[in-house]
Amino acid sequence: MDGSGRDDADARAGHARWSPLRRRRDEPPAWTRALAEGEDAGLFGPGSAVWAVNGALPTLVAGIRALLLQTLHPGAMAGVHDHSRYREDPLGRLDGTVRWVATTTFGDRRAAAAACAAVSRLHERVTGTYVDARGAVREYAANDEDLLRWVHDAFTEAFIGAHERWGGPIPGGADAYVREWAEVGRLMGVREPPTSLAGLRAELDGFLADARPDERVAEAVRFLRRPGLPGVVGRIYPILFGGAVASLGARERDLLGLRRPWWPAVTLTRVVLAIGVRRFGRMSPSERNARARLARLAGASEPASRA
Repeated sequence: MDGSGRDDADARAGHARWSPLRRRRDEPPAWTRALAEGEDAGLFGPGSAVWAVNGALPTLVAGIRALLLQTLHPGAMAGVHDHSRYREDPLGRLDGTVRWVATTTFGDRRAAAAACAAVSRLHERVTGTYVDARGAVREYAANDEDLLRWVHDAFTEAFIGAHERWGGPIPGGADAYVREWAEVGRLMGVREPPTSLAGLRAELDGFLADARPDERVAEAVRFLRRPGLPGVVGRIYPILFGGAVASLGARERDLLGLRRPWWPAVTLTRVVLAIGVRRFGRMSPSERNARARLARLAGASEPASRA
């Protein structure tokens, strides 16, 4: 329930996964290169708040922060616990989420709509029951607007919170990001999502009033603390996790049963991200391919404008 649009056919085909923390010689997967295709500029574009936030390396921390926040809704947590394969295939879940974010951010409108429709189809089979904060048994379905709104709000707040801590300027500020990213919320089925940071945080406060952490939340937090990722990603992950925890508010940490790290997690996270920028540059393969699409479209329209 995190926006992962990777379908089972892709998983069986063994499509290559890509991480910005792999070596430079690793080629991004085909879906990243496909962002150079398309017939329009997409939902956002250069100079937008969404490109500035979603295309920057602090998203590595924002993703962890978003997953931590999302566990605090008992219905969302029940869906993850009952239906997700995150324990068996954490990289697969991560890859699916990265693909959805990149496609909605940098793809053309058709690709963005298709990515959201794919997630909605996956959600159709995610149903069950959970116990709410008042002890009542309630049914849930992942496509219920209440759960979609929670996931959207938690994602938006996590990405803003991480970028404000470790990223650069946001064109138009945080309100512009919330307002722009609301377009993707609408594609996912959220009616009238928040369009300002104040409105977003007010909605989150309302959700957190009904938070009911239980053993499923504790289990998810334990997994997120030590997901067993391989290689260099596994070695730096504890720093990024510590940064995500440190960036949360005291209320959220208390609900999650987490303490702010005793070590300088924010500073060390900043160092890791700075090293990442020096090694890989500030522009992701997704953004480069999106810019190639825009250049192609601009070239195709130039003769018509001269006529």
